[in-house]
Amino acid sequence: MGGAPIRTLDLFAGAGGLTAGFHAASPRIETAIAVEWDLAAAASFEANFGEGTAWGGSIQSWLAEAEMPTGVDIVIGGPPCQGFSTLGKQDAEDERNYLWLKYAETIRRVRPKYFVVENVAAFAKSAQFQDFTAAVQPGGLLEDYDFDWRILNAADYGAAQARKRAVLIGHHRDLPAPGFPEPSHIGRHRTVWDALQGERKVPFETIDERGLQPRLTEYGGRVFEGAFSGIELHTGRNYTPLSLKRFAAIPVGGNRFDLPRHLEARCWRDHRRGSADVMGRLHWDKPSVTIRTEFFKPEKGRYLHPEAMRAITHWEAAILQGFPDDYRFIGTRTAIAKQIGNAVPIPLGRAIATQLLDALDHPDHSFSVASADRAPQLALF
Repeated sequence: MGGAPIRTLDLFAGAGGLTAGFHAASPRIETAIAVEWDLAAAASFEANFGEGTAWGGSIQSWLAEAEMPTGVDIVIGGPPCQGFSTLGKQDAEDERNYLWLKYAETIRRVRPKYFVVENVAAFAKSAQFQDFTAAVQPGGLLEDYDFDWRILNAADYGAAQARKRAVLIGHHRDLPAPGFPEPSHIGRHRTVWDALQGERKVPFETIDERGLQPRLTEYGGRVFEGAFSGIELHTGRNYTPLSLKRFAAIPVGGNRFDLPRHLEARCWRDHRRGSADVMGRLHWDKPSVTIRTEFFKPEKGRYLHPEAMRAITHWEAAILQGFPDDYRFIGTRTAIAKQIGNAVPIPLGRAIATQLLDALDHPDHSFSVASADRAPQLALF
């Protein structure tokens, strides 16, 4: 594909799932910089996109210390969402909810043509979403911009995973709204079988029960395990005899409600209602459930392999997220699981990127730098 390079800036980048989706959309994509406070995740980002592509530190430190990149076309990222996630205890005052202000400050400084915010679906009902809406009104923090939003399901765009996310696509007011990508896979969702057997032929049994093999990477003044990729991440846990008995008692498509009483945990005996995904098997003929950060723990959801006596491995989870086999991850197994689970599915990122590339290539899309210069500098951050 020809055309000028498209420069992106990735905030709260993690291991680079959203950037990977953008790079998968076109070789024209160039990463100006990625900002990620988790050093292991930042190291993973650099392992895949090149030395110097990540700022390993908080967005606050980056804004205070770094020189802002120039010529950025698109700012992308997903401010942390733990405070208003539907999982666990919600805390409307969680300080992580206000990191969107730093995202907004970056937009004001860098002045991209477009921006993308990705977050949990609950974000659309949060006070922070209302604040973002107010920010693009006249006199607001981002008055030179506007945005539209949708709840998108990654399975509708080719991911072998049902994962609904709130996606905001913003544009400078000198540009028309780019719209949203049309779903490409409604009625023909890719399944767990498609991803793990039809395309990869991933072995049912784990390759190495001992865990990741010794390998070290230095980043940000610290030493981390890795990098690891592909079948190197196809490792298992040392399950207890009780866990193995439970796995054996759960049939294809089953869950904890299929366990005989003597194999149930006490809390399950006392609570016969609740999530049917706990200790559940993935379905071969459906997309997977949302891959979260503790997918390697069957008690956390429907993360048992469809047939094997184990949870899905890190490699399988990465495949269900759409990562290619040569994508490299750095850190402990727990750290890598967090990087995988927090990532934007690559097919969804690719679809969003393709939509924005089409908008940038449209002949009527012209961006006035002078207009962007009208935005006053803020002292509120």
